[in-house]
Amino acid sequence: MKLSFRGLAILSALVFSALALTWMLAPDLLLSDWGVEFTPSAGLVSRRAAALYAGVAVMFFSARNTEPSTARSALIKGVVVACFMLAVLGLLEFEVGNATPRILIAVFIEAALTLAFLYVGCSHPAVSDTSHRRRKA
Repeated sequence: MKLSFRGLAILSALVFSALALTWMLAPDLLLSDWGVEFTPSAGLVSRRAAALYAGVAVMFFSARNTEPSTARSALIKGVVVACFMLAVLGLLEFEVGNATPRILIAVFIEAALTLAFLYVGCSHPAVSDTSHRRRKA
C-alpha cells in the first residue's frame, strides 16, 4: 500500500476531529483512561486543546489535495514537531508515574503519525522557492 499525502491528510483530519470532539465533550474519558483526575482546571485546558485539534483537522482536510509545495511542507513539519513532542511528553509522564500505561496508546499513535508524515514529506519534497520563480519567468 502506497502512503500518500492525500490519504494521510484525510486520516489525520478524522483523528484530529475525533480528538477535538472527545476533548471538548468528554475530556474525563481520556483523562481517567490515563489515570489523571478530572478537575475544572483540567476541563478548561482540555476544551482549549480541543479547539487546536479542530483547527488542525480543518487544515489537513482543506489541504488534502495540495501538491508538493512549501506550504504543504510547512504543514508536515508542524505536525511532525507536535506529534513528536506529544509522544515524548507522554513517555515522560508515564515514566514519572503521572499517567497509566494506557497513555502509551496515544504515544504509539503520535509516533506513527510522526513517522508517516516524515515518510510522506521525504517522498515528495517541496518545490524550492527559486525553482518556482524560474518556472514563472
